[in-house]
Amino acid sequence: MANSKYEYVKTYEKSDILLPLTYIVVRIDGRGFHKFSSKYGFKKPNDRRALDLMNAAATGVLKELSDICFAYGFSDEFSKILTTVVSSFTSYYTYLWSLYFSTKPLTPPLPSFDGRAVLYPAERPLRDYICWRQVDCHINNLYNTTFWALVSKGGLTPTRAEEELKGTVAADKNEILFTKYGINYNEEPEIFRKGSFVYRDFDVLDTPSKRDGLDECRPVLSGPASKTQQERERRKGAKTIILVEHLDLIKDDFWHRRPWLLSGRPGSIITTLSA
Repeated sequence: MANSKYEYVKTYEKSDILLPLTYIVVRIDGRGFHKFSSKYGFKKPNDRRALDLMNAAATGVLKELSDICFAYGFSDEFSKILTTVVSSFTSYYTYLWSLYFSTKPLTPPLPSFDGRAVLYPAERPLRDYICWRQVDCHINNLYNTTFWALVSKGGLTPTRAEEELKGTVAADKNEILFTKYGINYNEEPEIFRKGSFVYRDFDVLDTPSKRDGLDECRPVLSGPASKTQQERERRKGAKTIILVEHLDLIKDDFWHRRPWLLSGRPGSIITTLSA
């Protein structure tokens, strides 16, 4: 580009540099989704189509951007590890819309999302962040489930339902749901109660396996082998897959079985040794 007297404006361009050696969380929130959900008639308190669309958009982003390790989401929010993905998420959300709302084509104003980046210096605060979001999911969903039961089944106005729930704790809401409307909150779909976790796992190629509830990669090795050889075989015989699950992220077991999600270390390997 030729030099000109106007090039000084480039000095105003400043890079946003994130600290190295940290976990980067990009939190994505829907902009104006209260009006947006009303416009397209999202079911209350939860619309499975809308949640599945969010999960599909997150899955698309993970497929396209390999640096992302996992995503957690509920309602109109998704949190992602590594790299800025707001535009990709919005693109996939718009592109996939018709698969979930085939009778309601998008019209302006179109859906949009904003995001923020937060840095966590160690695994513990990152785990606590995920726990915080899942606890928030439970609290919000229990409230919304009770609120909309009072409105749709109990005939209360939204204002009256808010007054009814003011000062109540979780036990009170569970009591209202069960005694008044026969709803056992613990039997509500897990996607509503726990949110969605989208993550990379490993699947074994050309090796029959029984995947347990934790979807662990289980390559089979023949003969005694060193840890290095075992890891080489594990990588050679496995392919990356993206799973969407609704599970307990607060307990340690899930993370211990999948250490690569936070550290890049290989997962546990079950070996079959031949004599």
